[in-house]
Amino acid sequence: MPKKRSGSGLSATQQAAKFLGVSVLAGAVMAGIALPAAGALGLAAKGSVKGFDEIPANLKSPQLSQRTNILDSQGNQIAAVYSRDRTVVDLKDISPYMQKAIVAIEDSRFYKHGAIDLKGVLRALNKNAQSGGVAQGASTLTQQLVKNYFIEEAGDDPTKVAEATQQTLGRKIRELKYAIQIEEKLGKKKILENYLNITFFGEQAYGVEAAAQRYFSKHAKDLALQESALLAGIVQSPSRYDPVNDEAEATKRRNTVLQRMAEVGDISQAEADQAKEKPLGLHPSQPKNGCITAIDGAGFFCDYVREVFLTDPVFGKSREARAKLWNQGGLTIRTTLDPQSQKSAQASIKDHVYKSDAVATAATVVEPGTGKILAMGQSRPYGFGKDETQINLSVNQNMGGGAGYQPGSTFKPIVAAAAIEGGKPATQQYSSPYEMYYPSPVAACDGKTWHNDPGKPAKLTNENASEHGPYGMKEATAKSVNTYYVQLISDIGICPVTDMAKRMGVERADGRKIDQAPSIALGTQEMSPLTMANAYATFASRGMYCTPVAIESITQQVGSEKKSLEVPKSTCSRAMSEKTADTVSTILKGVVEDGTGQEAGLGSRPSAGKTGTTDKRYAAWFVGYTPNMAGAVWVGDPAHKRRMTNITIGGIPHDKVYGGEVPGPIWRDMMTGALDGKPAPDFQLVDIPDDNKGGDRGKGRGGNDDGNNGDNTGGLIGGLIGGLTDGGTTGDTTGATTGDTTGGTFPTPTFSLPGNFIQGQTNGGNGNGFGGRKG
Repeated sequence: MPKKRSGSGLSATQQAAKFLGVSVLAGAVMAGIALPAAGALGLAAKGSVKGFDEIPANLKSPQLSQRTNILDSQGNQIAAVYSRDRTVVDLKDISPYMQKAIVAIEDSRFYKHGAIDLKGVLRALNKNAQSGGVAQGASTLTQQLVKNYFIEEAGDDPTKVAEATQQTLGRKIRELKYAIQIEEKLGKKKILENYLNITFFGEQAYGVEAAAQRYFSKHAKDLALQESALLAGIVQSPSRYDPVNDEAEATKRRNTVLQRMAEVGDISQAEADQAKEKPLGLHPSQPKNGCITAIDGAGFFCDYVREVFLTDPVFGKSREARAKLWNQGGLTIRTTLDPQSQKSAQASIKDHVYKSDAVATAATVVEPGTGKILAMGQSRPYGFGKDETQINLSVNQNMGGGAGYQPGSTFKPIVAAAAIEGGKPATQQYSSPYEMYYPSPVAACDGKTWHNDPGKPAKLTNENASEHGPYGMKEATAKSVNTYYVQLISDIGICPVTDMAKRMGVERADGRKIDQAPSIALGTQEMSPLTMANAYATFASRGMYCTPVAIESITQQVGSEKKSLEVPKSTCSRAMSEKTADTVSTILKGVVEDGTGQEAGLGSRPSAGKTGTTDKRYAAWFVGYTPNMAGAVWVGDPAHKRRMTNITIGGIPHDKVYGGEVPGPIWRDMMTGALDGKPAPDFQLVDIPDDNKGGDRGKGRGGNDDGNNGDNTGGLIGGLIGGLTDGGTTGDTTGATTGDTTGGTFPTPTFSLPGNFIQGQTNGGNGNGFGGRKG
């Protein structure tokens, strides 16, 4: 008796006979022929006919998943990404040898039968009966194409893949009906073309074009006889016949294909024998998939483009729908990335900060007036190895970044803009003493008031005792005077500042709201480089804020046609008047020319900007701009653990790191290269009378080595608790933070405390102290 397979109720012969009956019946039904039902086979067939008729009449060919090409603004490829490496090609672009080889080994009667090869079924039945198992299949290329359609539709869902490949009578019947439909609709040549484009050839290669590139580094149209035979042989079992991992087994299989081609008359025996003697001739290329392969350090920008695609509703109503479109691929995405700016940014980063350094740097460049992201890079490469990371240090947390970094004094121009927009003159003076308590009370939003804790009032200082006012805004900004800016925000109120920040697109990197405390003037709220670069671009564009954009256009390959997809557009709005923006630019031009940002200057090209160094030097910044380009550079420890004192960065030792000393030169070199050959327009400057009352105060560095201020530290800690109150009643509270860079070319932060030193909720203005980390 024939042997039974374990777990099956029917022998192999019985199963084949049952399949044959259904196959013949199915073909007959579709042909309009009535066959009598007889015996068990007839009953089996009868039971299956109902299911056959209930199968939907139309099989929709799936849109084959393909690689997506991400390009820069000039059309150069940044990276290729795909869920399945496939490039669809026409039959005319596939070697005739390849076409003959796949037909010879998979379905030699392909051009002689319809959707079902009854002679092949009988042959398989006989073969399997003799072996007592399943020694030979009977699926035609058309049936295999249908099966691959089901697999393609299943995507990466393991349950759906199992359903698409399960060896059941129901699946076979469904496969047969659709195969008949496809034969009538497509014809033999199109079926062969589709099959060669959809089938899996191992080594991440889907379709013959990807396979030709993977194994031989050539196009499918250029495949020789022996190469075609090798690829055709792989299809039956891509893992078993993988030539990269088992050359001997792959060679045997290739020769089997060659012999079969000779047997069916596609080639002569002499040609087959000659080809069998040739080596495999592999010239493999490594699969290049994903943002990790991006050129010029653009991996993080590539990843940002992906995040934009997955989060923006313009690409689909749900994240699931957007992910399906992304994984389907076949997209050509032209981005805003400027190759000149990107190369310059990455070159500057590489020159100044090594990937193995204890700290990292991230830099972003944007175009004022358009929101276009021109460059995005960092010192720790995109990857999984040592000194590599997948966290994009330039962007907000919800776009693949971290929780952000305190921007320090680079936030002060936003306070200045709010004050000027509200009517304060740029000549506004404050006493700006060396040290002071936070003024109290200070008006906040929603009718609330911030109060310093009268029991333990928070205090702040400038960098050293020689730093004392009175100062006007221009000099206070050039020297980054803390006490001036705390007096300024206390005068105008907190809400105008947070409102201005919102209009400039300035938000915390972790998505939280900006705290309602006067200490925000000193840059205590964690921001990302992209946020700060785009905010300063608002000054450069004379008050117009434009949301950042990374994508210029997208085309999708659908069959042999291409269609354009809608992409997100930058929306621009006026954040401040032209006069306010021009005034801030005039002030920040002085920072570069005479203040803390002198090492960031661009020579004869007009530029403006601001330095920032946070408490205990966990981070240092330079953010600046010209009328046609804005950029931000951050240097620090992403984990906020390594202080930048007694540290070597880029091979250069530093006792202390200043915003103008390390980030400044990175910004200078980055912008110099990015702007090379581009126009050098000047700012629309305003006349701000110089205030000489301060003389040459604060030109030196000074300050204590640890950034603290000796005996003042204890009193400062004792006074860190304050909060918001609503008309003196119990309400939400937010404590004061303080500190920053002040005075001199390289100002030193005044104090520092561990992050989250004090956090809590209490009543009556004594609650919710926020640890004294500054920026």
